[in-house]
Amino acid sequence: MEKKLINQLEFGIRTSFINREITSDPFLRPQLISNDYKQGKKMLTALTEELSKCDEFYISVAFISMGGITPLLLVLKELEQRGVKGKILTTDYLTFSDPKALEKLHAFKNLEIKMYLSNNDKEGFHTKGYIFKNQEQNALRIIIGSSNITLNALTINKEWNTKIVSNNHGEYAVTILDEFHKLWNSSQAKPFDEFFDDYEKKYWMVQDQKALVRTSKLPRLDNYKLEPNTMQVQFTQSIQKLVQENERKALLISATGTGKTFASAFAIRDLNPKRMLFLVHREQIARQARESYQRVFGDHIGMGLISGSSKDTQSPFIFSTMQMMAKREIHSMFHPNEFDVIVIDEVHRAGSTSYQTIMDYFKPRFYLGMTASPERMDGFDIYQMFDHNIAHEIRLQEALEEDLLCPFHYFGITEFQEAEAQINYEFRDFLDLDQDKRVQYIIDKLEYFGFSGDRVKGLIFCSTKEDATALSDQLNKKGYQTLALTGNDSQEDRLDAIERLTGDAGENHLDYIITVDIFNEGVDIPEINQVVMLRPTQSPIIFVQQLGRGLRKYQDKEYVVIIDFIGNYNNNYLIPMALFGDRSYNKDNVRRFIREGNKVIPGSSSIHFDEITKKRIYETIDSANFSESKIIKQAYQQLKFKLGRIPTLMDFEEHGSIDVLRIFENKTYRSYYGFLIKCETEYHERLDSVQINMLEFISQKLASGKRIHELIVLKSILEGISDPMHFLEDQLVSKYSLPYTNNTERNVMNYLSGEFFAGTGKDTFKQSIFLQKNSITGRIEISDQMETALKSDEFRRLAQELIDYGFFRNQMEYSNYYKNTPLNLYAKYTYEDVCRILEWEKAEVAQNIGGYKFDRETKTFPVFINYLKENDIADSINYEDRFLSTGSLIALSKSRRTIDSNDVKTLLTADQMGVRVELFVRKNKDDKASKEFYYLGRIHATGQTESIIMPNTNQNAVEIYYQLETPVREDLYEYIVN
Repeated sequence: MEKKLINQLEFGIRTSFINREITSDPFLRPQLISNDYKQGKKMLTALTEELSKCDEFYISVAFISMGGITPLLLVLKELEQRGVKGKILTTDYLTFSDPKALEKLHAFKNLEIKMYLSNNDKEGFHTKGYIFKNQEQNALRIIIGSSNITLNALTINKEWNTKIVSNNHGEYAVTILDEFHKLWNSSQAKPFDEFFDDYEKKYWMVQDQKALVRTSKLPRLDNYKLEPNTMQVQFTQSIQKLVQENERKALLISATGTGKTFASAFAIRDLNPKRMLFLVHREQIARQARESYQRVFGDHIGMGLISGSSKDTQSPFIFSTMQMMAKREIHSMFHPNEFDVIVIDEVHRAGSTSYQTIMDYFKPRFYLGMTASPERMDGFDIYQMFDHNIAHEIRLQEALEEDLLCPFHYFGITEFQEAEAQINYEFRDFLDLDQDKRVQYIIDKLEYFGFSGDRVKGLIFCSTKEDATALSDQLNKKGYQTLALTGNDSQEDRLDAIERLTGDAGENHLDYIITVDIFNEGVDIPEINQVVMLRPTQSPIIFVQQLGRGLRKYQDKEYVVIIDFIGNYNNNYLIPMALFGDRSYNKDNVRRFIREGNKVIPGSSSIHFDEITKKRIYETIDSANFSESKIIKQAYQQLKFKLGRIPTLMDFEEHGSIDVLRIFENKTYRSYYGFLIKCETEYHERLDSVQINMLEFISQKLASGKRIHELIVLKSILEGISDPMHFLEDQLVSKYSLPYTNNTERNVMNYLSGEFFAGTGKDTFKQSIFLQKNSITGRIEISDQMETALKSDEFRRLAQELIDYGFFRNQMEYSNYYKNTPLNLYAKYTYEDVCRILEWEKAEVAQNIGGYKFDRETKTFPVFINYLKENDIADSINYEDRFLSTGSLIALSKSRRTIDSNDVKTLLTADQMGVRVELFVRKNKDDKASKEFYYLGRIHATGQTESIIMPNTNQNAVEIYYQLETPVREDLYEYIVN
């Protein structure tokens, strides 16, 4: 094992320091670690990955903050449960490290904490080193650089850190361990119990002094000038442009917490109306909106309130609840043209009768609607109401990129029943909240994951009013101060509860407000530092609304903690989709968010799922049908509403809507044309059966863009090129640097003439004949069927749209060719895809492939591995294929094989015979909607084999050891093997 490690380390050093083209295991080569989420790189993820794999670790850093350790809490708890020991050394230098963070670390049974006393700051302490022991590899993994354990250092700061791997006997490893132990054992390094009390007093004394300095430098309020953020500036400019173009309506779509109300105030200040009406659905929100406007406009404009408790109709600016203004006796007090501008907050509600009554009566110069979520499930078109004028749109991800929101640390953790038994529960709601063990489980999680600030100011969302009341009672018995609020509570009760939650920690303060149907939207409580979700996520819209309650920035709130108790309910996959704003219903996207969410989320936020929760979400992704008609229709309707017309295929891409491949996969629709004729009343074109079959073929076989060849041929046909194969050859060689051989020509011809297919595929598309051979010249040309089909302008338009879309998908997802083949590393392919792309003469059905298949003509030998098998799979084909590392695996031969069997001999001598052995792996067969395998590159038999008897049978098989030409990417490797 040690010899193998040394060999791999040598290759890694060559790749990093001599020639980056040299293939080596990325997990073992030296790497630069910086913070750039667009490249999927963060010090936080590197640190989390190393901690999760180590057997022991040592850390020496100058500064540790609560913001730095909070996103590590899940992995630290897992290490404690595994008994992985760690030593953490920090310092009192500059009195920066947070005592709460040190106390939190000290509470772990497996950790030792020491503080290096820097002799009254005269001796600097700037170490930033992380050392991880791996006993199995007999190696040290080391990160040295500039990052302390603070939130920004681990996520967004410009930091340079180098990660290296060393054999335990390497000079660098020995030296750094010696240096760490020298500091750790120094007389200046004190154990926790010896340093903590004195350091804590010193720390808070310094904090008090800093607060005093900040207070003394605060400007006078009358000199304070509120400045718009980037979103508000862009929105204001957009409104000015729309007004200049004589538009009368506009929408602002802006994520919760980004400052929609202030944005409207800045824009209206520039419009300078004489009278303005601001409509909301609750009095509390109307009061908050009025306060925001007063901050922007000052005191020189009167601002009145119309609600159940106030009837100020004379002020130039009126803030009113919709319920009051919808009453005839109220709105008739104003002339229909009374207001120059009317702003409707949370305008996604405007489909109701009350809002429509108001909009039918008033005729302002300009209507402005504002919402974080314009999508509605009741079929009402908010976009049309505002003439499809979107003044500005910024969703959660963009808002995080622009630093408009408070960073969040999201923890998706297992619901109590599953954590208790760790078995596969069927769906059940969040009930029985009065059970003492479950309430204690909830409390343990609330206290463990914590909050930013001096005390918790939390919101808990429950499923029912009964749940909320029961949980509040139980928490109060446990010493917390909580209150259940529902839609039945009065406005005064709500305001009082918010004041108690956000005020000083007096006798009457609240730790939590527990609610069901209020606070989802509109209410501004920026002090919220912990949001708890104790209900199933049924809608990504509501999830983001509730998440957003904690995302408003507030002084001294460095981050907000989101704790989501996730049960085994049927659509828990909506959580990662909501967190990343993904509406594509692409299963690989959702899986990727689970695997590597921390790498790709903008800013300082982090996302974590515990292991049981990950498993549950993966299971629901596998079993879910993302191509069901309901999902497709909702996505289509929302996009059509937004555009005001029938969308094109590229519209779905450009506006982040559903992946159109989901439409093509639907057995009822089979193509976009099939969807339109069944679901779109405004679409009146009709095609014949041959044209429909051809469109279905292009949609299902080619539009994914997995291979460019057929798209090039069809493009040439639409452009009237008489020799499509000559055009294909020219394009492949000159534009795509791909080979064109006799096998290429035969394969493409067979594919586009229907001769390629086997099994049921042969009959499904028997009318889709695009090419034929001229009986006289023998030249390949456009088929008679295609020539006839193209006489229809609509068919030509739809075919062109599909082909263009296929080119787009190819460029985006399949253009990074591997080893001069049209295959893409880590892309996913079906059995049929592989037969086609490897240029076989005809496809083989899965049963005939049976794990692998050698094609003599092309000298290609794809190996297909189902890494996890079903429990009831026959013993004779239950092959124990397994990875040994990211760069090596064992794969079994078929049953009834020995070392002398022809297929085994071919695999073992493939390199000498010029045979390409390509590896395709899928996690399991549970994903019923997909039969795709990840392509993991070329593999080479090492020559090492072992003859075995298949379990529970008397049949022979051979274990063959392989080396991967390119080691598997670490995150994908972890997903497959764990």
